[in-house]
Amino acid sequence: MSNQEVVDKMEMVWSSIAGLARTFSEPDWKTPTDCPGWSVQDQVSHLTGSESRLLGRPAPDHTPGALSHLKNDIGRSNEVLVDWRRSWPGAKVLEEFLEVTGERLRILKGLSDEDFQAETQTPVGPGTVTDLIGIRVFDAWVHEQDIRRAVGQPGHLEGPVAEHSVERVARTTPYVVGRKVQPPDGTTVVFRVTGLAGRSLAIAMQGARANPLDDVPSSPTVTLTMDVETFVCLGCGRWDSGYALQSGKVEIQGDDSLGRTIVAQMNIMV
Repeated sequence: MSNQEVVDKMEMVWSSIAGLARTFSEPDWKTPTDCPGWSVQDQVSHLTGSESRLLGRPAPDHTPGALSHLKNDIGRSNEVLVDWRRSWPGAKVLEEFLEVTGERLRILKGLSDEDFQAETQTPVGPGTVTDLIGIRVFDAWVHEQDIRRAVGQPGHLEGPVAEHSVERVARTTPYVVGRKVQPPDGTTVVFRVTGLAGRSLAIAMQGARANPLDDVPSSPTVTLTMDVETFVCLGCGRWDSGYALQSGKVEIQGDDSLGRTIVAQMNIMV
């Protein structure tokens, strides 16, 4: 992925969120989402707060009220930026989102090749500025999907940003199978993700390690079939396995017990 491509994807997802948010009534802004404790407005506030940090703007001197839905220090840090904006009307939250993302985009479009390759810290460890932007694209798209499910306006499940985001979840499948589930050597697992942004992923256990396969085996131990939305919701911890299985959003072919175990372990978000 070139530097220009990753910036283009950042612009695409911010534009998609802004276009969606412009249609919201005030009750829409306050609608709860799949993220515990967060409304639609909180999702947009979170994205604005994250980009504000990258602009070097100071965090507000604020102590959040309710903290019971938070799991870790990252969550508590994010909650400061979200809770500080909770009393705002939705229109003000959108106005700030447009201003902050507009400024960030202006900066990103002005970066040189050397700037993109500069070392920086990312949420998953050391990387380059390009790596960090790629993570921001993924994060924004996942939160966009949280918002769309909450307000009943599905969309943006295909195209470059969706493909980029599915790829990031797909990278975690060997970890899920090999480290979290640890089936015996010789086990082969296929994730069949349907939809225009989907793909088929094949994994084989060899030497107690999960190795991606170039081709899908003819008779895998288990095949898990699901659409893009289900794949990402399970990978990002938005849906639990019970809901996904009972609602028929995941089809298991082959070893049913192993399939259910893998689905239950797909969440890779902290």
